Amino acid sequence: MTPSQDDLKRAAAERAVEFIVNGTVIGLGTGTTMRYVIERLGAMLASGARRGVTAVPTSEDTAARCRALNIPLATLDEQPRLALAIDGADEVGPKLDLIKGLGGALLREKLVAGAAERFVVVADASKRVKKLGTLAPVPVEVVPFGWTTHLPFFLKLGAEPALRRAADTRPFVTDEGNHIVDLRFPRGVPDPQALARALARRPGIVEDGLFLGMADAALIANGRGVTLLER
Repeated sequence: MTPSQDDLKRAAAERAVEFIVNGTVIGLGTGTTMRYVIERLGAMLASGARRGVTAVPTSEDTAARCRALNIPLATLDEQPRLALAIDGADEVGPKLDLIKGLGGALLREKLVAGAAERFVVVADASKRVKKLGTLAPVPVEVVPFGWTTHLPFFLKLGAEPALRRAADTRPFVTDEGNHIVDLRFPRGVPDPQALARALARRPGIVEDGLFLGMADAALIANGRGVTLLER
């Protein structure tokens, strides 16, 4: 029987929890794959298979799921150095460069990943790409004030920009109170490093979903099992 995508996500998540060491503070990302990580960690803490683990969540959603499973929480201000961060990805490209942020938590996710001694990504094989931007857009978090002024700039970059909207069609709002503009590149991102530099220089852009050179390892699940890739 061919495993479903949920089966693959669960398999990658269960391998990822093996990286968690007793008595450490870790970062926990946001998204569907991370829900399996959180469930597994909660069960291990409840059974005593793991002890003394505290989590720094990357979103209010992750924080709520952790509280429901009695996973101790801390903030990044309280614990500025993390032993490990685990998170999903929307694309995993060459050299483990990533696109993240379709769940809307890219700003906190990048802060938490940057604070960790080791950043491990969990994903199913469908997220592997040869060129970033092939499947997923690049999320860009912008302050609401004057967000439309970025649109001509995004077009000049070769992107097709679209304001992300919530289910009720109103603009999606991040946990930090910002908007997200998704940049789709018809042929993929031609130069991710150059794009990241251009976005970082523009006032009003808070952060982008390009996680370049940040991941130390990735656990990729496919029908044959879970493969560990290291940068």
